[in-house]
Amino acid sequence: MFVVDTNILLYAADLDSPDHVPCRGLIEEWRRGRTPWYLTWGVVYEFLRVATHPRVFRNPIPIADAWKFLEALQASPNLSILQETERHSQIVSELFKEIPDIRGNLVFDTHTAILMRENGIRKICTRDTDFHRFPFVEIIDPLREYQRIQSSS
Repeated sequence: MFVVDTNILLYAADLDSPDHVPCRGLIEEWRRGRTPWYLTWGVVYEFLRVATHPRVFRNPIPIADAWKFLEALQASPNLSILQETERHSQIVSELFKEIPDIRGNLVFDTHTAILMRENGIRKICTRDTDFHRFPFVEIIDPLREYQRIQSSS
């Protein structure tokens, strides 16, 4: 059980990314597997924002194509979108007491971490080192593992 962060989706969708092949392969593996995996609506919208932005994404994807990419993911029977629960406000308060220096761009990742805690999920597949700020989150860098396997073969 794990959450997939925006950067992994972007690499998988960007044919020009040097990380396209491993990330696309991972997503296909997750889609065929039985292990539950998750996105958040924040991750979905961030993917759409970055993938379609001409100053952020080298080859912006038309919004309809970006949405089709996400729809294909959502067709996976073991993929779900994390939602806030009735405990959301309580979890937010607890986290802001535990990590009082959250500000700026870290707020977005904090929302993802809060949803993970709230729904009992510890692992996130990401290359975003900001998640190291949350001691209850276990970061899985799928590209580091892929690079290790490639270098040993």
